[in-house]
Amino acid sequence: MAAFELYAYQKEVAERALHKENIIIWLPTGGGKTRAAVYVAKKHLEATPRAKVVVLVNKVHLVDQHYKNEFKPHLGRDYKVLPVSGETVEKDFFGKVLQDMDVVICTAQLLHNALIDKDEDKHVELSDITLLIIDECHHTNKDAVYNKVMTFYLEKKLKGEKSLPQILGLTASPGTGGARDLQKATEHILQICANLDSAIVSTTNFVAELNEKVPRPIKQFDIVDPRPEDPFGDQLKSMMLMIHEFMNIPPGFRLRQCGTQEYEADVVELEKIGVKTEDRMLAQCALHLREYNDALLINDTLRMIDAYHCLVEFYRNKITREIEGTDIFLAGLFQENQAELEILVKDSRYGNPKMDKLKSTLLEQFVPRENSKGIIFSKTRKSTHCLNDWVLNDKELKEAGIKPAILTGAGNGISHMTLNEQSETIRNFRQGAVNLLVSTSVAEEGLDIPECNLVVRYGLLTNEIAQQQASGRARAKDSLYSVVAQSGGPEVRRERTNDYLKELTEKAIAKVQEMCPREFSKKIAALQREAAIQRSLAEKLKMEKRSRYPAASFNLVCRSCFTSVAPGSDLRLLDGVHYVNVNPDFE
Repeated sequence: MAAFELYAYQKEVAERALHKENIIIWLPTGGGKTRAAVYVAKKHLEATPRAKVVVLVNKVHLVDQHYKNEFKPHLGRDYKVLPVSGETVEKDFFGKVLQDMDVVICTAQLLHNALIDKDEDKHVELSDITLLIIDECHHTNKDAVYNKVMTFYLEKKLKGEKSLPQILGLTASPGTGGARDLQKATEHILQICANLDSAIVSTTNFVAELNEKVPRPIKQFDIVDPRPEDPFGDQLKSMMLMIHEFMNIPPGFRLRQCGTQEYEADVVELEKIGVKTEDRMLAQCALHLREYNDALLINDTLRMIDAYHCLVEFYRNKITREIEGTDIFLAGLFQENQAELEILVKDSRYGNPKMDKLKSTLLEQFVPRENSKGIIFSKTRKSTHCLNDWVLNDKELKEAGIKPAILTGAGNGISHMTLNEQSETIRNFRQGAVNLLVSTSVAEEGLDIPECNLVVRYGLLTNEIAQQQASGRARAKDSLYSVVAQSGGPEVRRERTNDYLKELTEKAIAKVQEMCPREFSKKIAALQREAAIQRSLAEKLKMEKRSRYPAASFNLVCRSCFTSVAPGSDLRLLDGVHYVNVNPDFE
């Protein structure tokens, strides 16, 4: 079994859990929360008769990661440890598996399914578990599956049942829950504590050791001026204006500035109105406007050629599927302007200054340091593919020895990575075959990625939790956290807001930790009772709504031609997550 040593700050935060208290361990990304949890699990297994430890994660790839990197090496010799996910056969016998194992690592959805399943082989009672470890526990709120699991716990607690598992939550940042002042942020932290029936714990005596082991990166704003001229973007906007004039926008409906997230929300709403009123012209024009707006957003962040290719791909399918006059107009508009757009994207005078700044940031870190490792965080899968292609084909970046790879979320879609592909990419990054990850937010939270000396936030607007997790990836000595953004752009404002919210989170946690135990327990109990009342009311409303709108009264139509394709009564919910059409004629 692997050697088992904790730093002093880890022992301090784990101490109360060793005395059977429910706690949330709050340590920064890279601070060793999982290692502290393994230590608690080991001591729990040694001291508790018929102990059963369940480790919950919120993403499938974390099941194997926690099993291979932490729980199996440290507990596998003396205890039976098993990873279970939707991709393993053990999920079909979850109840039996829990009986046979000492430690089970699984997704929260699997445990929730087992709690509600009536099948004897699958069913699990919370009383079967003695220690429940919840990774990334700041997700225990609202309708998240962690909160659904904890609802079972709290309902039993409020009924006075005693045989409940000990709770151990792990988080790098509980955030402020959208609060902008100390009182509301404190209420948010208390709500998380109430949802997990736990106190929040951080190091107080060994802060210096923590700061030494988890150094913070230097933060740098790499600001660029807007493009002096953008004829490609102007051409797209003029085409969008032509669509505005062609379509019948409902009276009183105002479209905001194109090339923004707000405009995207407006055209999504227009498409919904078109579908509800069976106005196909409105729905189709809104759909095409969204593609043009996407192209403007890509042009703002990436290269003109990337934006152009996205439109070409969209219209390649549309031109062969014209149904009526609206389709002929929309396809014709693109075809008429395509040659002009193609000329503009090849004109190097109108390149994106953000890309130039990103390039200089990469070269500054990779040229002087031989073993540099970095991550670029970008918003979409599409943007990661574009950035990866740019790095691979840029002569200076290649000469600097930069070897990129894409890292995006796992799933079944064409643009998704498989779990094996994710693992292989991270392995290549660890071994040096890859030294730059171009990633979506999947790399911010949970994934075991080696320490980097460069983290770049590129074209991203996120909350304070995501910001802290991303900056926590820059853990090498003298590492850099760079925000590449346009002067006066929303990214800089959001980053500065997130810095303020990070401080507000810390103050709110300190305020909660300063409460006397009696006051804290009283407050938590009141919040738990209030949540139970709210759940009961919400369930009643849900049942009333369901009785008013039976499945058969709903009809699914084709998004493109409005042809009816299926009644709602043909749909079934499988495993609590997948909607499936069971009518064989649907094919």
